[in-house]
Amino acid sequence: MRNKVISSLIVIFIAGHCSLVVQAQTDKKKAAGDLINSLKSARVIELNFIWDSKSPILSLNPPFAIGLHSSHKETAGVIPGGIAYAEDMMFFSGQHGAPTIDALGHISDNGKLFGGLDAVANESPSGLLALGIEVYPKDKFVNRAVLLDVARFKNVDALDAGQEITAEDLQAIAKAEGVEIQPGDSVLIRTGYGKFFEADRAKYSGFRPGPGESAARWLASKKIFLTGDDQMSYEVVPQKGTIFPCHRILIADNGIYIVENLNLEELSKALAEQKVYEFALVLNPPKLRGATGAPVNAFAIIPR
Repeated sequence: MRNKVISSLIVIFIAGHCSLVVQAQTDKKKAAGDLINSLKSARVIELNFIWDSKSPILSLNPPFAIGLHSSHKETAGVIPGGIAYAEDMMFFSGQHGAPTIDALGHISDNGKLFGGLDAVANESPSGLLALGIEVYPKDKFVNRAVLLDVARFKNVDALDAGQEITAEDLQAIAKAEGVEIQPGDSVLIRTGYGKFFEADRAKYSGFRPGPGESAARWLASKKIFLTGDDQMSYEVVPQKGTIFPCHRILIADNGIYIVENLNLEELSKALAEQKVYEFALVLNPPKLRGATGAPVNAFAIIPR
């Protein structure tokens, strides 16, 4: 009798366990389905310009070039069956594209990289030994982001050439937009200069608005993960020139990634219509070992 009871209890336990496993699988499938449906119903906004050999680029950096290394005419008949192919060769400064992200090893402050690494000792003929773009964390491929729309807040199409964005500006805009910047966030800043990337490349490449030193210190105090804007140097470049304090403060001193050459025009309009300035930023740099930066394909996801 005792054995029968034990056998019955074992059967009940196994049946119950199997039921729990099936329910767990069902729950996981539902969660996966809900996620897919949510993403499919969301609005995707590109944050990229089309990059080519005529695109504006900071004069400190090598130009971009692309050409066909092999053509369909040249490869016809190489492989039996009628197939031919074309392949290209690209030459570009790894840290510049549209948009581009700077690796943490891109900038040093008095000979030191973020974390105190010796900048010179960290270099090799094939790139950086540490803090290359390949260490960009995968858990930040999708991240909470906010847009601080400076041009819209100041009611202008674009800020003036050389106009500095201050910490007070960013504080006021965050308050007006009703956003709270949290540790680990990505913060994008719109100057309005993105509209000149194609339309007026001379203007885009000249003196430009952007965050100044106080803005960089304010962002660093928020312990953000990444910041970017819609011009080629991120920080303000007035007529008197710049010694790039934002790059030093953000990258070398605080380990905050910088993104340049973002296209924020469509995103600005969409968020203003919704009156919600928070969104999901998707940004995934290619894992190029030792690279000081990389072009990226960035986009925002917002509700429809």
